[in-house]
Amino acid sequence: MTETRLRFPPSPTGYLHIGGARTALFNWLYARKTGGKLILRIEDTDTERSTQGSIQGILDGLEWLGIDWDEGPYFQTEFSADHLAAANRLLAEGHAYKCFCTKEELEAKKEAAMAAKQHMGYDGTCRNLTPEQVAEKENAGLSYVIRFKVPERSGMLGYDDKVLGRIEHSYSEVDDFVIVRSNGKPLYLLCNVVDDIRDRITHILRGQDHMTNTTRQVLLYEALGAPLPVFAHMPLTLDLKKAKISKRSHGEIVAVHFYKEHGFIPWAFCNFLVLLGWSPGDDKEIFSREELIEAFTLERINKSNSIFNYRKGDEKFFTDPKAISINEQYLRTMDIGEIGDMVQNVLEKEGLWDASYAGERKEWYLITLDLIRDRFHTLNDFATLGRAFFSDDFQVETKPLQKNLLKFPELQQWLPLLADHYQALEHFTADETERVAKELAEEKGVKPGVIVNGMRTVVTGQLAGASMYDILMTLGREKVMRRLRDVDKFFQ
Repeated sequence: MTETRLRFPPSPTGYLHIGGARTALFNWLYARKTGGKLILRIEDTDTERSTQGSIQGILDGLEWLGIDWDEGPYFQTEFSADHLAAANRLLAEGHAYKCFCTKEELEAKKEAAMAAKQHMGYDGTCRNLTPEQVAEKENAGLSYVIRFKVPERSGMLGYDDKVLGRIEHSYSEVDDFVIVRSNGKPLYLLCNVVDDIRDRITHILRGQDHMTNTTRQVLLYEALGAPLPVFAHMPLTLDLKKAKISKRSHGEIVAVHFYKEHGFIPWAFCNFLVLLGWSPGDDKEIFSREELIEAFTLERINKSNSIFNYRKGDEKFFTDPKAISINEQYLRTMDIGEIGDMVQNVLEKEGLWDASYAGERKEWYLITLDLIRDRFHTLNDFATLGRAFFSDDFQVETKPLQKNLLKFPELQQWLPLLADHYQALEHFTADETERVAKELAEEKGVKPGVIVNGMRTVVTGQLAGASMYDILMTLGREKVMRRLRDVDKFFQ
């Protein structure tokens, strides 16, 4: 059986965005599913826009997502000689010709066709020039492009698509297209095919926006005597206004590095991406790496476009709520040791990491993460919403300050008194701290929640969270008493 070989060929003209990341993920999944190979090929022929920074951004994004490759990265510019050799071969074998029409002539013909409401494609002016006419124009120093000569055939030009089924076009609908510019540089259409033939690519998974290219490239495969790969055109990812997501229109919200910087778990984000265009056939949404490789098939790729539910300006759902929801599920269920390694990176970045968390206090560190993770959305929340567990320098949210503390000014005296009671306890346990808090509330004639919520505000800065008494055990007696006695600063 022929080895399955797929490729991910990004253009390094900007950061890796979620559309490209999804394409890479689908190709990676199918390569792993079939025991094949994934080739990374950087299509850097747009020398004016390609940058080293973009190349590194693509590599970093793939590495963060956990999408590895088996060959490459290859760089398309390294194979320019192959592309030109293919163009010259097509010329020599009569599958292409030199076109001397100027830009101005082509524009005038286009305007005339528009006025007459006729087909605006190339009219074939140079298609049948004799060798003598071609030589005469070259000797005159006229510049030219090389066009592919679409066969004059009746019937349909087509290919089988694993997602969309049979795709067909009339030969008459396909114009003679340019494969080499007047500056001698081959175009993407040709380079892509030549590279895929050289790399022995068996399957091409890409977006439906490439379908026009595919129709033309089928002709190139045929003319170059190469078998067609299997094509699978994936649905596009659109925003809520049904516009295709793009770097230019949507900014960093569609960049992979945005999700890394905002504390997403890499595989959780992959899990989200795969559901933007693929369905398991049931209601299952959460897949381990192994489960998704096993479940993934080309036949389950959706035909219709997917929606990236981007909500600009929403503080909680700063991106697609589904992405947030899946990330939350991973935060709550992943092995706490794995979470600990990821949170370490976040705490280090914020200057909150203590070397003891990896040493003598590792058990405390992991217990603490396990206690507070249920209400968090991203890894970054451990350094913001959970900051009070790792530093005395934390912010108190406005809502709990107003609702739980300033609404009851008596807490300015009651909370330091509670600290005195906690200091007097022989055993600082969850049961004992709860008993003392309830007794103080009864003594002061208020509901226990007044004491507990006031305590939560000054101890954690938050409105809600884990059991208050579990939090007290995690923070420890000395830290709790110090924060309770420091309540005056909130009433100034």
